[in-house]
Amino acid sequence: MIFTRRNFLSATARVTGGIALSRGFLGRSSFAEEQSILVGSLHDYSGPIASSGQQGVAALTIAIDELNAAGGLLGRPLKLVHYDTQSSIQLYSQYAQQLALSDKVAVVHGGITSASREAVRPVFDRYRTLYFYNTLYEGGVCDRNTFCTGTTPGQTVQKLVPSALKRAGGGKAYIIAADYNYGQITAKWMAKYCQDSGGEILTTEFFPLDVTNFGPTISKIQERKPDIVLSALVGANHVGFYRQWAAAGMNGRIPIASTTFGLVNEPKTLEAHESNGLLGSYGYFEELDTPRNAAFVSALKAKFGDDIPYISEIGAATYEAMHLWAMAVKQAGTVEREKVIEALETGIAFDGPSGKVVVDKQTHHTTRNAYLAEVQEKRWVVAERYENQSPSDTAAVCDLVKNPNDNQQYVIGL
Repeated sequence: MIFTRRNFLSATARVTGGIALSRGFLGRSSFAEEQSILVGSLHDYSGPIASSGQQGVAALTIAIDELNAAGGLLGRPLKLVHYDTQSSIQLYSQYAQQLALSDKVAVVHGGITSASREAVRPVFDRYRTLYFYNTLYEGGVCDRNTFCTGTTPGQTVQKLVPSALKRAGGGKAYIIAADYNYGQITAKWMAKYCQDSGGEILTTEFFPLDVTNFGPTISKIQERKPDIVLSALVGANHVGFYRQWAAAGMNGRIPIASTTFGLVNEPKTLEAHESNGLLGSYGYFEELDTPRNAAFVSALKAKFGDDIPYISEIGAATYEAMHLWAMAVKQAGTVEREKVIEALETGIAFDGPSGKVVVDKQTHHTTRNAYLAEVQEKRWVVAERYENQSPSDTAAVCDLVKNPNDNQQYVIGL
């Protein structure tokens, strides 16, 4: 079965009793309507990166179900207010204001790309609405009103590049990346970790998100003969690179290591011969063999069916972030923003599907596990586990303890 926006919304409405809206849905519960604590969601439910957004909404939904089944928060039910941002920055800005001013939600979870985060972060700062960004990204955000729960390069790329070079048996790398903040900055981290490992970068090439033809680039790579290709390509259009790479007979000849492959279900959508051997490093893989992860995956599939997209770090980090926020609300005894921030800053920890996740007071990021895995026959096989990885890159530029009024995204000097 194909997981679509229509059948996901249908499943959500059927199971939760929610009402489908033109651009979002408002989940209901058995508690009194006027008592509900509203939780905002801004995710791309349609558009080029919809698979990432859909799993974010699914993760929020089951986390809220769990919390409501346990009595809600502060004796009140939680209710999800979701808007489909449709991969449009304009809609991100519009719906962010609606959540803050009209819906008056207690917290917002959402944003996939760095551009979407930077479109809504100032809105939530201005209107004093707590914001969680639960996607792996390039690092550097330093904002007391924002909590970033996904991994940063210091937690994953630092593990991926040296391991990939070692497996490749050589240090010459060719970098391909998406042409926006994430790709540009991640490419710099790739270059740094490559050089730190004694390697060299032959070429770095950037591609807008709408590019689908990679034939000329594949020809360049063949000419340069790198030992490895490092990829930070993003979104459904860029999946074309891997198909074209395999069609050119290159898969298996020059290995690929990616910081993004798998976030939109690529191992399942590509043929096995198009992705076998590809390396990735994230804070979570659906294949993790732990009781907590088994329960998480089972809950998602029980609610939405086996046709739910592959669950990546985005889904797991969103689920964990919702529970971290709920723990802070319980500790604070209120949903009032400042009190909840103070509670989060005490180092609240949650044992989630990815392992133990701890809020870092200095950066408002998380200390969490990282994993290295290889695609084999359309599945990730986890090869290495790195426990309690701190956001060392962001910590080098951000200290919200010393500078609580800091509010920017630093470009970390490399």
